[in-house]
Amino acid sequence: MNHLSTNYEQDFYAWLMHNAQLIRQGRFVEVDVENVAEELECLGRSERHQLVSRLSVLLMHLLKWAYQPQKRSKSWIYTIREQRKKLMRLLKDSPSLKPELDERLTESYEIAVLKAAKETRLDDTTFPTTGPYFLEEVLDDNFYPDIY
Repeated sequence: MNHLSTNYEQDFYAWLMHNAQLIRQGRFVEVDVENVAEELECLGRSERHQLVSRLSVLLMHLLKWAYQPQKRSKSWIYTIREQRKKLMRLLKDSPSLKPELDERLTESYEIAVLKAAKETRLDDTTFPTTGPYFLEEVLDDNFYPDIY
């Protein structure tokens, strides 16, 4: 095991700063290429996970809005607005995630149903098995659903 991989395992921050410095100095031969590549891939997965997480929270609140109208609150409105803004910022910062939106919407909806069932104490079968909202609606600042 070489010094760089040991440093990677023992002090991640120091390893990051050291490899960033090596890259900036053009000392590419000394860079811990395998671990740098792994970390870059991990960052990409993290962006995708953030997309799913934000979509699932947004969808959960849209479901709660539709299926528990008597409990609608400003808090839900603010959460919906916040998630939409954070989604738009994520897509602005990483536009290459846009082609994944439709697929991630489906994945996120499945998670949202479970979260909504847990928070509303309604059975998960109360909610449609497939997402009832179009992507354009989900991202539309003026869209607040009624039951379909």
